[in-house]
Amino acid sequence: MAPGLRKFCLIGGIHISLACVASAAAQPAAVPDFWAGDAGWVHSLNYTFPPVQGSPSPVVQDPGHPFKNDSWRIGDLANPNLRPWVREAMKKDNDEIDHGKIAFQARSSCLPSGIPNMFLPGNPLIILQTPKEVLMIKEGGAEVRHVYLGVPHSGAVKPSWYGESVGHYEGDTLVVDTIGQNAKTVVDAFRTPHTEKIHVIERWHLVDGGKLLEVKITVDDPDTFNQPWSTVVRHQRGREPFYEDICAENNLNLFDYHMPVSEKPDF
Repeated sequence: MAPGLRKFCLIGGIHISLACVASAAAQPAAVPDFWAGDAGWVHSLNYTFPPVQGSPSPVVQDPGHPFKNDSWRIGDLANPNLRPWVREAMKKDNDEIDHGKIAFQARSSCLPSGIPNMFLPGNPLIILQTPKEVLMIKEGGAEVRHVYLGVPHSGAVKPSWYGESVGHYEGDTLVVDTIGQNAKTVVDAFRTPHTEKIHVIERWHLVDGGKLLEVKITVDDPDTFNQPWSTVVRHQRGREPFYEDICAENNLNLFDYHMPVSEKPDF
């Protein structure tokens, strides 16, 4: 409220006071500040999306394959929310891993991870906010995500690694709606596949006095899951500044995912 208007309200009668209350209520809420400094935000998730009350469970570790430091993450195919084709594809993948195959993860091949797999632990995340766009950058180079504010989805979205994300603020919460992802990514650390119908909604919100950044996530893909499911991810402020990390140059454990590698040095 302008200073002159505030003074007028203080000396005015009851009718003017009510008008001033209405004027104050009409003021837009402050946009939350998701800047975490040069260190960015670091995921506190332990590679498994946690279930939330009232929602079908995300895929979790198979009890018959307890995770150890020298093993791979194997999804529980007894999850009743998986469509039959998903269960069959994951069983084939799990069987191959049981016979020595290396479990795929996007970071191992310097590939974009997609949404919501982007929220798994890994490199820090920096968030830049402007009136028209929120830009999310993960250390490592390949992970750059654009969230366009105050606009609807395009009429015909061409599938891409991160799809099309549009967003708006609801008070102190950033709501992001993403469609149009291609089917080249996986949903989680258990390599759960998805189709191009995947639809992800996120609600970004500062908690614990701004010490943590919480994201409530809902994933819907009617061809992959019987019902939409939800989870929650929290980030803490990083302690080390971003540094140059070019995945193709710094990935010393390339596995066998056909990432191009130079046979001789350039100089």
